[in-house]
Amino acid sequence: MGSDSPDRTRRRALYYLRAAEFVLATLVGLSVLAVGTVAVIAEVKGTWHWAIHLESTISYMGIFIGALTALLVPLVVTSLIVRGLFDA
Repeated sequence: MGSDSPDRTRRRALYYLRAAEFVLATLVGLSVLAVGTVAVIAEVKGTWHWAIHLESTISYMGIFIGALTALLVPLVVTSLIVRGLFDA
């Protein structure tokens, strides 16, 4: 293995940072889609059984999205700072 130039290492690190951002943002989007799907089913069915499914889905997805947001916000801030430093 040869040694990478500092510029190439920076670009690779920024690539992985962006990839992590996109993966986490995709998970947030899919989570919101799952909640919306269960909400539509609960509305169409109109039974207490599906209302319980909707409540539990919202509860669990709220925790999941909160954890993803706790990871995503520092990644985005870091990405913006790093891009500002490298592009300047």
